[in-house]
Amino acid sequence: IALAQARFPAGTTGPQLDTLARHALWQDGLDYDHGTGHGVGCFLGVHEGPQRIAKVQNNAALEPGMVVSDEPGYYKTGGYGIRTENLVVVTEVGRMTDDASKALLGFETLTLAPIDRQLVEVTMLTAAERAWLNDYHLRVRETLTPLVDAATRAWLASATAAV
Repeated sequence: IALAQARFPAGTTGPQLDTLARHALWQDGLDYDHGTGHGVGCFLGVHEGPQRIAKVQNNAALEPGMVVSDEPGYYKTGGYGIRTENLVVVTEVGRMTDDASKALLGFETLTLAPIDRQLVEVTMLTAAERAWLNDYHLRVRETLTPLVDAATRAWLASATAAV
């Protein structure tokens, strides 16, 4: 959610944003040993660069129109693994306040699938994170409901209910 909500100046690279996705894990002494996001190409080629969001250095600035995955996770050896993955597109969301000639960028989530609320510890979410999740689920529901049958609509309404 932190990465999905990010706003950043033009010229920012993926490694500069990677810590947003890892921050909560790092606070508990945890980490994951994979990149947070990779580029997705015009033919949906997986891991197509030059853009990526990872701890390793990459000098490719994120630019409007670039598609990248947002897929932080955590894997406990011998126990379990957790990963939520969405595709996002870099968009211009405004201009920098201190330099109106410079674009302010962000992400628009492209993937429209419910996030399983049973796997979300709602008490650990900030108000802004809860609002993001509810807004995302509302968008999923409003976009997909007209496209599916009655049984699926009922499931979708339940799966995307507010937390």
